[in-house]
Amino acid sequence: MKARLAIQDMLSKVLTSTTLGIDAYLVEVEVDISKGLPSFSTVGLPDNAVKESKDRVKSAVKNSGYNFPAKKITVNLAPAHIKKEGTTFDLPVAIGILKAEGIINNDNLQDYFIMGELSLDGTIKPIRGALSIAVCARNLNKKLILPLENKEEAALVDGVEVYGIGNLPALVEFLNGSSSVEPCRLDVNSFFSRAKAYIDMADVKGQEHVKRALEVAAAGGHNLLMIGPPGSGKTMLAQRLPTILPDMSLEEAIETTKVHSVAGVLEAKALITERPFRSPHHTISDAGLIGGGRIPRPGEVSLAHNGVLFLDELPEFRKNVLEVLRQPIEDGKVSISRAAVSLTYPSEFMLIGAMNPCPCGFLGDLSKECVCTPMQVQHYRSKISGPLLDRIDIHCEVPAVKFRELTKERMSEPSNEIKKRVDNARAIQAERYRDAEIFSNSRLPSRLIKQYCEINGQSQKLLETAVERLGLSARAYTRILKVARTIADLEAEENIMPHHLSEAIQYRTLDRQPV
Repeated sequence: MKARLAIQDMLSKVLTSTTLGIDAYLVEVEVDISKGLPSFSTVGLPDNAVKESKDRVKSAVKNSGYNFPAKKITVNLAPAHIKKEGTTFDLPVAIGILKAEGIINNDNLQDYFIMGELSLDGTIKPIRGALSIAVCARNLNKKLILPLENKEEAALVDGVEVYGIGNLPALVEFLNGSSSVEPCRLDVNSFFSRAKAYIDMADVKGQEHVKRALEVAAAGGHNLLMIGPPGSGKTMLAQRLPTILPDMSLEEAIETTKVHSVAGVLEAKALITERPFRSPHHTISDAGLIGGGRIPRPGEVSLAHNGVLFLDELPEFRKNVLEVLRQPIEDGKVSISRAAVSLTYPSEFMLIGAMNPCPCGFLGDLSKECVCTPMQVQHYRSKISGPLLDRIDIHCEVPAVKFRELTKERMSEPSNEIKKRVDNARAIQAERYRDAEIFSNSRLPSRLIKQYCEINGQSQKLLETAVERLGLSARAYTRILKVARTIADLEAEENIMPHHLSEAIQYRTLDRQPV
């Protein structure tokens, strides 16, 4: 019996967690120390980063003033059938070794999730996915111990005690009861009261019709494409779109933060409260845009979740890269399948594109002559396929700004005034779709089009003429109705009137031109 107890004293178990997609799952770190030639092996499908943890753990334990056992050490990461990756397991492995050696005397170790990367001097470094892990800890009724840099992020989750620890000795003292650490407490509302962005729609001179198009896009969550010569203000306008979008709800903020945390791009923010604005370079790969890797990571479409994805110089993107946007635009999520795993990430974003009218950029410009041949223009525009154009609700021409507009002293309408109208329109939509779990007109499914986008006889005839003359697809037809519904909401009009429909039809610029 004594021999059996001695064997059990050399075995310890520490609970931790890691992410798969944007969700986290429980991992049991089992550490067995037995007599034999000194060795350190890790089993349970570890990747290279996990296998290398033995060197970090050994140095961290020694440099923290503890004896590292010169024995046979076996670490098992359960469940063993799921691939483990990253440096999250350094800290629980070290705690498991110290527990097995009797340095840590805590019979309630199973009450905690412990995670963190160890540096060679015992400092605990930050990890990815702390917010998702905190949700997992709450669901399993566990307390959470993690690096100091991650404590505010994890404390956003109600109902879980979060302890931020800076180094290994401090954690050992805390677990042994020789020191105390107060759990982190956060006032979530304080994150929403921080200063707003310094950019404003009032900075843009002229282009009033483009601002109107952006207002309609923001009010209904519609995708938009701007076509105009270089220097006409396309990028400047796109950058100011988030300033007129509705404020993020707490649910949206947490969901967006989870994606950024898992991707490791959260930086110093504990909670993302401003809508993301992602603007990848046109040399990006399809994996960079959609997400990918052996264990798929979120791409730009997921990092833009609940925000804006801006693609400048749209025809310069490789065609295969643009085509992968079709599914996330339609479904609001992206599924990535690999041999090891299949993951789904959220991707409800507004797509804003900008392009020149031709390769030289001056087709239709009254001040500069276009040097492109019709064949060059055709080839340039054909880089954007018809199916992708169908999914862009609003096409808007952005002409060069005239000199008198640039020198006009009168300020344009500021973002906060436009945002008030957008907020009112979104409130109308939220009330209308409260039973359908839809938050904007752009997400209105086809089965509900007839119910919520009903038009009278005069409007029906107008739309029929437009469809026949422009050769619009069924998808373009439904998107025109959705945009018209949004324009009516901006006017707080219950019914879609002919002038609402006319404005929506004129936002199909590229349908009126050969592409």
